Amino acid sequence: MSENTKENFSRATPAPPPHALRARIRSLGPSLPHSVRAVAEAVAADPAACARLTVSALAAHTGTSEATVVRAARLLGYPGYRDLRLALAALAAQQESGTAPAVTVDIAVDDPLADVVAKLAHEEAQTLTDTAAALDLNQLAAAVTALATARRIDIYGVGASALVGQDLAQKLLRIGLLAHAHSDPHLAVTGAVQLRPGDVAVAVTHSGSTGDVIEPLRVAFEHGATTLALTGRPNSPVTRHADLVLATSAARETRLRPAAMSSRTSQLLVVDCLFVGIAQQTYETAAPALAASYEALAHRHKSSPATSSPSGV
Repeated sequence: MSENTKENFSRATPAPPPHALRARIRSLGPSLPHSVRAVAEAVAADPAACARLTVSALAAHTGTSEATVVRAARLLGYPGYRDLRLALAALAAQQESGTAPAVTVDIAVDDPLADVVAKLAHEEAQTLTDTAAALDLNQLAAAVTALATARRIDIYGVGASALVGQDLAQKLLRIGLLAHAHSDPHLAVTGAVQLRPGDVAVAVTHSGSTGDVIEPLRVAFEHGATTLALTGRPNSPVTRHADLVLATSAARETRLRPAAMSSRTSQLLVVDCLFVGIAQQTYETAAPALAASYEALAHRHKSSPATSSPSGV
């Protein structure tokens, strides 16, 4: 892929709607400079109060400068501080009306099981809502086109992200695309060396800093393949080698949930969006391929007389 083509894939990040502002702050927080993060955390903690502050007042409140406040607004996706104030005011109004309830999802060691179920269900639902609201549709459309027209697709992920990579690969295979999911870092790099323009490499990493995923993506990038990062940290190291970035909602992990399943839920939503978009774009070939895969596997889903009989052993 030429450098000009790669540049065409780049899109400006749109300003998040008010209800997605906190999700954007959680996603960007760890990668923001300390002073900018102080501003971001302040507006997330009390949007109503901050919406009433001028740029100089917010700078004084956070111990930063007016330039830092403006920079924070822009890094969060707004043209300037005025736009951020309007979003904060809208968010505060939503919270006051009850449309965006502030429900804690931290699970205590002595929580009743019913509370655990309710909190987890709320967190999963909120994660999907946050991811959908903050998803860059321009980047998504470009990723769909790149994958739909790819000669070969390599997907990298380790740990829980490897499961997400396998899910994407299996979906693409069933509609006739050549896709491989690699969880072994050595095989991932070996495969990445073979990629060329017209191929696509996908890195799945919630933290965006997993070396075993970053290395093969870098190799694929250097060999001219189109590279896509699926990550919860839009400014993380993996994005340095990504033509396209699809950001997922940043999961709130606690001591009792060191590997919060919310991150995987968010990733799987994006995978489904990619799959459906690709299936739409390649429907004439995808539909027959999907039907053929169902037919080939149909007999495996039917019980044999021996297994279906109550007396069968």
